[in-house]
Formats: sequence, C-alpha cells, structure tokens
Amino acid sequence: MAKYTVKHDRDNCIGCGACTMVCPDFWSMSDDGKSVLKGNVNNQLDIEEKDYACNKEAADSCPVNVIHVEEKA
Repeated sequence: MAKYTVKHDRDNCIGCGACTMVCPDFWSMSDDGKSVLKGNVNNQLDIEEKDYACNKEAADSCPVNVIHVEEKA
C-alpha cells in the first residue's frame, strides 16, 4: 500500500538531470529538457516504503527544490 506521495513542480524544473541519475526507476528526461516522474498523474505519484529512499535522494539532489516526498495522511 502506498505510504508516500512524490510531488514534482515540473514548471520550475531546470532540467539538470540529478533526479534521473540517482533514481532512474522513477525519473527520466523529457524531450523538452525537463525531468518527468514516471507513471505520474498531475505530477504526483504514490509510492511504497521500499521506494522512499530513492525518491528522497532525488528530492535532496534537486538544486531548485522542485521534488517533494510527503507521507500520506
């Protein structure tokens, strides 16, 4: 069962690619030069505990702080 939600403020992404390097199972680069959260709906994706560390590292590596991992209520 999903325990966290990953949110991506894609409009403010600068396309550095750090997220794709540390968490390629969830992040890729789009043709427009910005990152994409794979399988997202409205730039959000619910994830399980086992996927937290990878996505948290992606969030921590983002130089413009546009990735957020939040615990679901």
